[in-house]
Amino acid sequence: MNSQQRSKTMLLLAMLIYGSIGVFCRHIRLSSSVIALSRAALGFLTLLLWRLLRAERADWAAVRRNAPLLLAAGSFLGFNWILLFEAYRYTTVAVATLCYYMAPVLVILASPLMRERFTVRKLLCVAVAAVGMAILSLQGGEKSGLRGVLLGLAAAVLYASIVLCNKKLAAISGMDRTLVQLLIAAVVMGVYTAATEDLSALQPTGTELVLLLILGVVHTGLAYALYFGSMEALSGQTVALYSYLDPIAAIFFSALLLGEGLTLRTALGAALVLGATLLGEAG
Repeated sequence: MNSQQRSKTMLLLAMLIYGSIGVFCRHIRLSSSVIALSRAALGFLTLLLWRLLRAERADWAAVRRNAPLLLAAGSFLGFNWILLFEAYRYTTVAVATLCYYMAPVLVILASPLMRERFTVRKLLCVAVAAVGMAILSLQGGEKSGLRGVLLGLAAAVLYASIVLCNKKLAAISGMDRTLVQLLIAAVVMGVYTAATEDLSALQPTGTELVLLLILGVVHTGLAYALYFGSMEALSGQTVALYSYLDPIAAIFFSALLLGEGLTLRTALGAALVLGATLLGEAG
């Protein structure tokens, strides 16, 4: 297997791992803030160990230069996860993931803030995605389903904010920015969880502890390591294309493992949202 094939395999595995997050969260009955804290802390420790094993050093000068943006993005990251995990509780994993995948469209909407032209193609992307989101919102039907859609969209807003912050980062490696943002997310989530939860009353089961460990080590640390490791030999276009396997995998896993049937309405909404984001990145 040459370096291109190996990198594509690593990226494929990362996307499949990301796509199964909702399935694992569904079986953890702890609060979303506790789950987010565990994911950030364990993900950071896993990536830190990965870096130590590879004898790589952080560029602390670059970290200091980008400190304000890293602090903002890391803070957004923890609350972004809380909203997404809450969305899983009120709607299907497929619908929550697709709502979350509105983030690239929101980045397109914010393009004038990045001094990028707002073209006709970008406007078309936003319109198509909006129709897709309207269809997915109707999918929720009852009040709880609509709440899940709104939580997913709120998570997308924060994720888009993270993307915009990262776009403005200058001369810092992907691994450095991810490690620092995970550390900041863990600290912020630790403070938030301590202030909002009665930690002494937490009684996770053995199964939940194992699932939290998998979510932090595999879905965060290992998946991020595979993702950044694959980028060394692949073009940005290839990485962007493969990223669409994440929501597709989430839809597949939710149907196969959670029994969440894929309705025609969900399929149509998915096609419009994912088609709009793909069109937005085309070229």
